[in-house]
Amino acid sequence: MKNEFGTDLSAALKVLRSGGVILYPTDTVWGLGCDATNAMAVKRIFEIKQRAENKSLIILVNSVAMLERYVSNPPEVALEMAELSERPLTVVYDSGKSLAEGVASADGSVGVRVCTEPFCDALIDYLRKPLVSTSANISGSSAPAIFDEISEEVKAAVDYVCLWRQDDRSRARPSSVIKVSGNGVVKILRE
Repeated sequence: MKNEFGTDLSAALKVLRSGGVILYPTDTVWGLGCDATNAMAVKRIFEIKQRAENKSLIILVNSVAMLERYVSNPPEVALEMAELSERPLTVVYDSGKSLAEGVASADGSVGVRVCTEPFCDALIDYLRKPLVSTSANISGSSAPAIFDEISEEVKAAVDYVCLWRQDDRSRARPSSVIKVSGNGVVKILRE
């Protein structure tokens, strides 16, 4: 696979396709990621983060078309907000579908972000499935804005550490999070 990312993209895809977990840069902070349809990979994410499995995970898609394959009846207003947002926006929808157990909340709702960061976009495009995206930290610790802030414990626990943007020192914030119910009511969960 020839691309601007060199062998990094191929190596990450090989791990994702085999059910592994990667450490990768997102459009916000550094994240732990896996195939969001693979239950064993999702379970490993919870183990690495030492996080209770009753806490849901965010998924990244790279288009509204992909979002519609993994969310049941997304309200039109939510799709418009996701497309028009100038900064990363995670939208919590009432009902996810075709995702591994543990990705959605106990009530079935799922957080989804349409990601346009070039490396993530390519990963999702070639994988043809959504990626789990959760901050690359032990639960309760600060989310790593740059690679150097990731603990050695987390780095050692994953199957592949992406090279892309390891030297990038720009600090992005976690995404805004809103919940959009089927009736179109919008609630801000995190600004």
